[in-house]
Amino acid sequence: MKLVAIVVAGLLAVSVAVASAQAITDAQIAHIVVTANQVDIDAGTLAASKGSNAEVKKFGQQMVTDHTGVNKQASELAAKLNVTPADNPTSQSLKAGGDKNVAALKGLSGAAFDKAYIDNEVAYHQAVLDAVDKTLIPGATNAELKALLVKVRPAFVAHLEHAKMVQASLGR
Repeated sequence: MKLVAIVVAGLLAVSVAVASAQAITDAQIAHIVVTANQVDIDAGTLAASKGSNAEVKKFGQQMVTDHTGVNKQASELAAKLNVTPADNPTSQSLKAGGDKNVAALKGLSGAAFDKAYIDNEVAYHQAVLDAVDKTLIPGATNAELKALLVKVRPAFVAHLEHAKMVQASLGR
């Protein structure tokens, strides 16, 4: 199952490399942000309902709450700036990877589900942080969009650290 996490992280890394090789627009960045958050909302929803470990369930619910909040901020900013998020290969790849992950997780239960979910969360949040740092923040031309990315970055760091903590506790 760790393979799914590696594949999802790899898809994100390749997609971001492609996006950074091309000039990325603010509209594309907005769509990537919304898609990346939705991927984590979908997986978190599943973990909150299907997880067998209390910490996994709690973490999944936190992902739903936090990423829904970020999506709300991103959508409000896009509306304020009159920017329509533009679909692009990176957001399409994120969506496809997220769908594959959720499909794989649905086939698991108990400790296997918990481990697969949290392993993916560690890999996914690391990949998202890399994308934020190397592509999204540097590629954003609108100051408010860049400021939003900088503002939410610490939450992704906190999520990564929390996921690593849950991951370590599952290993015991």
